[in-house]
Amino acid sequence: MTWYGWAEIALTFALVAIVAFPLGAYLAKIASGEPVFLTPVLGPVEHGFYRLAGIDPKKGMGWQTYVFAVLMISVLHFAFLYALLRLQNFLPAFLNPAGMGAMPARTSFNTAVSFLSNTNWQNYSGEQAVAYGVQMLGLTVHNFLSPAVGIAAAFAVARAFGVQRVKEFGNFWADLTRITLYVLLPIVVVMTLVFMSQGLPQTLANYAHVTTLEGAQQTIALGPVAFQEAIKELGTNGGGFFNANSAHPFENPTQLTNLIEMVGLVSISFALAIAFGHIIGDKKQGRVLFFTMGLILLVGVVCAYVAEAHGNPLLSAIGVDPSQGNMEGKEMRFGAPLSSLFGTFATGTSTGAVNSMHDSWMPLGGIVPIFLMELGEVSPGGVGSGLYGILAYCVIAMFVAGLMVGRTPEYLGKKLGAKEVKLAMLAFLILTLSILAGTAYSIVTASGLGSLSNAGPHGLSEMLYAWSSATENNGSAFAGLSGDTNLLDYGLGIAMILGRFGFWIPVMAIAGSLGPKVKLAPSAGTFPTHGLLFMCLLGGVIVIMGGLQFLPALSLGPIAEHFTMLAGKTY
Repeated sequence: MTWYGWAEIALTFALVAIVAFPLGAYLAKIASGEPVFLTPVLGPVEHGFYRLAGIDPKKGMGWQTYVFAVLMISVLHFAFLYALLRLQNFLPAFLNPAGMGAMPARTSFNTAVSFLSNTNWQNYSGEQAVAYGVQMLGLTVHNFLSPAVGIAAAFAVARAFGVQRVKEFGNFWADLTRITLYVLLPIVVVMTLVFMSQGLPQTLANYAHVTTLEGAQQTIALGPVAFQEAIKELGTNGGGFFNANSAHPFENPTQLTNLIEMVGLVSISFALAIAFGHIIGDKKQGRVLFFTMGLILLVGVVCAYVAEAHGNPLLSAIGVDPSQGNMEGKEMRFGAPLSSLFGTFATGTSTGAVNSMHDSWMPLGGIVPIFLMELGEVSPGGVGSGLYGILAYCVIAMFVAGLMVGRTPEYLGKKLGAKEVKLAMLAFLILTLSILAGTAYSIVTASGLGSLSNAGPHGLSEMLYAWSSATENNGSAFAGLSGDTNLLDYGLGIAMILGRFGFWIPVMAIAGSLGPKVKLAPSAGTFPTHGLLFMCLLGGVIVIMGGLQFLPALSLGPIAEHFTMLAGKTY
């Protein structure tokens, strides 16, 4: 560990905070439909979309109608992307200069579900399997759609907590349009220009064929990378244009691009916590969520960096210099601190991007991304999903507080009944069942075992990571796993659907139940939810729930691998 490593981590967290607070206030204006500084330019475009689509943006939707709208657009866009992948061999030459063939059916299903659900799990190598036209018309479009849907869903849930006796939770089509036009698109354009200045390609030219200094022939993949890279990080998507993802020099060439990508991939998720405080009219509530998310993420970064900075004791024992830490699977230009920070940020959110290979992390380093995903990715989570996920935890935390003092639990003035608590538990149990049952089934079948590149506890970690990543809509992987099989293509695809919609729909049902309730004024017996005590309670519930559900599996995986490594055995 080095002082400059800690300084890089501190600087990144400081920049995130600087960006998140004003961005949160801006997002709250978007949620309320207020004019913003871009309205004079983009307002006519926004209203033009409404007229073309026949939408009345002021017409509200009940929670069931909101859910139906999300499911309808999701089904249509799944079908569109699936068809595009299966038929990409028919694209014109300028959209498929490398002559990519049709993607197989099972891989197309997995990919279409993956990008639709904000997971971006990739059972293929982008530069070898996906044409330019599909990258732009299919994957990049979904990189905008899936985060916009997530943010809209978070807005709908937030309105239920902030308004008294509300039965309508906004208009999904208006939310989707405003989020895309006023938030995602402008920031992505700016990020794209910066990325292009740093060397990221943005071209439709064919792959370059060059002769190396040794006289060998080499093919260098190109493409419209910069624009997709920007929305990949900003929307907590994570799907790389290239197989090496953000470790590739055409996706992440410099320290500046690495910093922008890290700040970009967590900023909106943190900002939504601040926006929540604005939406409900109590900024302190938003700050509590912000600092709870941040503290969990900070602990994860510290644990990961400490583990990676100490390196592998087995290599140190044979004379390898441990001062650089564990550098297997890492880029020299990032080193242990920025690799640990990037990996933790990516798995604290639903971003599957990586600038190092997590499969090569130390066992106690690798446990961090797995555990952050298994907490439900609420530190700070995906764009939108992080906010409504931590609000579900708030319901459970207040239920626990009510049990301790013998009062009917309430949160933000809304009484919490058995229905809301049961729905919150249902949402989390769906995730737990998908992760543990999927992992258990996969490691007792020939197909699942055949996908592993390692035996013993590291092999279990590979499979546990895959099901955690798919269910929590993250998309990163322990790179040793071969996921392009019937079992994992279809199984992980179903897990992604459960993680996206099986979790969100019960949370929307909570919003539908709480919305019509009277918002009570605080009394002498009201448990305060804007201070340190509630932050500790909420953080404890998040960590303990994750620990109780997943500690046995983690004990058999990375924890067991750590102790066998100390005993001199590797896998």
